[in-house]
Formats: sequence, C-alpha cells, structure tokens
Amino acid sequence: MPETFRIQVNGVEHSVTADGDTPLLYVLRNDLGLNGPKFGCGLEQCGACTAIVGAEAIRTCVFPLSAVGSAPVVTLEGLGTVEEPHPLQKAFIAEQAAQCGYCINGMIMTAKALLDRNPRPTRTEIRQALARNLCRCGTHLRIVRAIENAAKGAVP
Repeated sequence: MPETFRIQVNGVEHSVTADGDTPLLYVLRNDLGLNGPKFGCGLEQCGACTAIVGAEAIRTCVFPLSAVGSAPVVTLEGLGTVEEPHPLQKAFIAEQAAQCGYCINGMIMTAKALLDRNPRPTRTEIRQALARNLCRCGTHLRIVRAIENAAKGAVP
C-alpha cells in the first residue's frame, strides 16, 4: 500500500507517495526526474544506479525507499553544475574518462564516497572501491587517473 515519504535529495525536501519497497532508483528517475543514476542490471551488480545515501555509496536499484529514512541523498546532479562542476567531474572531463558514459554516474558517486572518507587513497584503494562498478568500454585507467588527480587537487 502506498505511503508518503519525505526525502531530501540534493539538498531539497521532496514528498513522494510510493510503496516502501519501491527501489530508490525508480523514485529518483521517475518521480524526481533525475537522470544521473541509471538502470543497468537491476541486481546491484553494475553500479550505474549509485547514489550517496548518508555517507555511503548505495546501489539504488535494490535499495528500498523506506530504508532512506532521514538520510540525505546525493545524486550526480547534486555534485556540481554545468557552470561549476565538482572537482571529480572536472577530473573526469580532463582525463576524458567517459567513452559511452553509462558507468560514469556510478564511478563518480563511488569515488565521491571514497574521497569523503579517505581524501588521499592509494591506487590500490581506488581500484578496490571501484571493483564492483562495471565499465564495458575499458576506460578504467582514465577513471583511476581522474580520481587520483581529484584526490591530489590536480584538476584544471
């Protein structure tokens, strides 16, 4: 039975009426019109749907709306703007880390959560953090370099 949930997404309060077990991804995309998180596998395996809930990178395709509670949600759209991209977004652009771009939401949001808890990760730590994110285009080396550059503050 649908309920009304109040959730904060990208700093804005929203009231959403849905079943509690509705995946957060569906609410973000269908109800709030946010296109950063992508539907990839629907099984928590690819990372395309990643958003930050509280301080954790969460696979929103399997994360129920009712589990959000009072935790703030941040999507790719909440990081920066076209005029003023977030340093991670700038680093990904400078490194030309996106080819098809489908995985980039998950890569950036996973990297953001990593850098928030570990501002100076090693290359190994970056690779471990990204291990569950799939990229079929093969830009992994560029993605890792972009995250390293953002961590160093070496972003144009």
